[in-house]
Amino acid sequence: MQKIAEVVSTLTGTVSPLAFGEKSAIDKTIQTQRQKVVSLGMINDEQADKRFHGGKEKALHIYPIEHYSDWFNRIGSNPVLNNIGAFGENISSKGITEHDVCIKDKIRIGTTLLEVSQGRMPCWKLNVRFNQNNMAQMLQDTLKTGWYFRVLEGGDIGQGDDIILCERPHPNWSIARIMAAVFSGCLDPALLRQLQGLPLVESWSKLVDNRLTTQQLEDWSPRLFGPTGKP
Repeated sequence: MQKIAEVVSTLTGTVSPLAFGEKSAIDKTIQTQRQKVVSLGMINDEQADKRFHGGKEKALHIYPIEHYSDWFNRIGSNPVLNNIGAFGENISSKGITEHDVCIKDKIRIGTTLLEVSQGRMPCWKLNVRFNQNNMAQMLQDTLKTGWYFRVLEGGDIGQGDDIILCERPHPNWSIARIMAAVFSGCLDPALLRQLQGLPLVESWSKLVDNRLTTQQLEDWSPRLFGPTGKP
């Protein structure tokens, strides 16, 4: 086992109105007390649209605090960036990024045991949150999306906890590498077959299968821009 990072903060949110008649719990706040974690995530956290958010494969979203300075440089002063939680994360981390964790990594945080399940596919609600219609697109293009954990063993997580790598069955497949192939629009059969051999979550696996079968890319406009419209 190896310490690879630490928890800066834990965060939870409640469902509230967002825009265009939609609701969201993306506006999360730092919790000073340790947070109890079950199979669907932190018990005090909510999700508005459970078709796309939450669930066992996306129980916890983690976001590296290192990315904040890069976003300041990219988009300038934005009030949302003034506080941790800008990206709707449940865990703010220090020490690792999407390039440092691999699919199916088993991670111990506090008394929980977690498994890296997938990268994040950012959606248009980030555009609303940042008042910038290409924010979701930028997260996707830069691979600065954070990633999701599946909960293998529930427990509690708190500020200052070590993030410990317990097992790494796929050391050649970082979350960044997988996202780079998918988000770049890869149609190369050889690489897609390699991705096919990985234990991807069902939605990502279907995407890879469809590309191999059809040699066509998906239309991500509804997810990335939604009612905000393209910039």
